Amino acid sequence: MEPLLDAKTCIVTGGAQGIGLATAEMMWKHGANIVVADVSEVRPDSTTQFSDRFLHVACDVTEITSMERLFDRAVDKFGAVNVLVNNAGITRDATLSKMTEQQFDEVINVNLKGVWVGTKTAASYMKGSGGGAIVNLSSISGKVGFFGQTNYSAAKAGVVGLTKAAAKEVARYGIRVNAVQPGLIETPMTASLSKEILQEKIREIPLGRPGAADEVANAVLFFASELSSYVTGAVLEVTGGRFM
Repeated sequence: MEPLLDAKTCIVTGGAQGIGLATAEMMWKHGANIVVADVSEVRPDSTTQFSDRFLHVACDVTEITSMERLFDRAVDKFGAVNVLVNNAGITRDATLSKMTEQQFDEVINVNLKGVWVGTKTAASYMKGSGGGAIVNLSSISGKVGFFGQTNYSAAKAGVVGLTKAAAKEVARYGIRVNAVQPGLIETPMTASLSKEILQEKIREIPLGRPGAADEVANAVLFFASELSSYVTGAVLEVTGGRFM
């Protein structure tokens, strides 16, 4: 198969595990230079398979100066940044009555502000280099709102609004901004679900199974590549039909 991102440089935040790692692997297989941004200063063991065309950078996605350093490092090594995948995210689930202000603020800060910081920084760099693609990870939780996730659902719904507004602002620079909304995906984040809760969720899915991280990565690849050259401000659900 023809590589879709040959010689492109792609930054993936939260790329050390789960959907982020699957996305980094997918882009690497399609010829891209990969920059994994993670809070850890130590190169994650999970990324050792990238023998070349790879850079790991410690980054706090909630801080503009940290994100700017990330882009500087990527440009210094590879010459440009063509794709940013805003994937980094956390959960702090609790019912509304039990959720603390800190739990709410932490999730909003990483999952929403972090996407804003990444999008803002990427747009600034891409304006002068002929454009690029920004792909933001939302969630089906941002579409329907899940019990015990007022913080997470609010953040992921906000990512959709942010994506559409940013897409309108930066289109004239040749920058496309799109979002992916995964559903129930087999990742370390969902591995802690009990068998009973997992089966309950699967019953809501027309395709009858959880998704794989690679299946989300395929959607991200579509938005990152020229396959979606006339697509911006779009939201693609990768849910197996759940809550369609």
